[in-house]
Amino acid sequence: MISTVSLNRSHGGVQGVYRHDSRATGTEMTFSVFVPPRPGAVGFPVVFFLSGLTCTHANVTEKGEFRRTCAELGLILVAPDTSPRGEGVPGDPAGAYDFGLGAGFYVDATQEPFARNYRMWTYVTAELADVIAEHFPADMERQSICGHSMGGHGALTIALTHPDRYRAVSAFAPIAAPSLAPWGIKALGGYLGNDMSAWRRHDAVALIEDGARLRDLLVDVGDADPFLAEQLRPELLEHACATTGIPLNLRRQVGYDHSYYFISTFMAEHLHWHAARLKA
Repeated sequence: MISTVSLNRSHGGVQGVYRHDSRATGTEMTFSVFVPPRPGAVGFPVVFFLSGLTCTHANVTEKGEFRRTCAELGLILVAPDTSPRGEGVPGDPAGAYDFGLGAGFYVDATQEPFARNYRMWTYVTAELADVIAEHFPADMERQSICGHSMGGHGALTIALTHPDRYRAVSAFAPIAAPSLAPWGIKALGGYLGNDMSAWRRHDAVALIEDGARLRDLLVDVGDADPFLAEQLRPELLEHACATTGIPLNLRRQVGYDHSYYFISTFMAEHLHWHAARLKA
């Protein structure tokens, strides 16, 4: 059962925001869905967009500038929250922005006190997908995934783990090797503990090193991104793809930073990338 928070007409389609009680997280979860103008009974391909640290569904919904292109291409875009929220959901004890609330890192936590609620991997890959299939005119045989920063990490690791489910993947400024980045070390250690083999299953570069493969990959980073060198490490993804023969289109965009000004500039190009692979 889902409840409707808001519905707005946009580019001939409908932008909705919805809530439901999640079995995976044990909390109420909010997500947004844009449904393009419907030409008939045929289901639309679905693009999942995973957002970054501190974000909710609202960031890309309000600032991503995707609706015109989704309407033109006939794509549903789904934007979940980035972590569970609500009374009793633990956050970072020190109140930091990079762990806990708004920073679920798209893993299923195994460490207390996070294991009960922080199950974003299961939420995105299983529960939310089922909700979309049940309530929206979606063709779940044609799914793809995209994300930004922490969400780029999530998109890459999910697609690498389920290459037969997601026909396309792209990312904006992804945390490419979280096992080697301060944000990732904190999150993976806090949610998964000290077992580094568990970390590797949620590290795109490590997954590729361990045999995971993709058909191809589009990644944009801004060369003015303040997190580029320490947190994102795109050169490690570039090396891993080159070594294993994964076609990677890594675009270093001159003068762009980490913000939605960057994302919205190149969002249409990413959606065209997805559409070409979803409709093939």
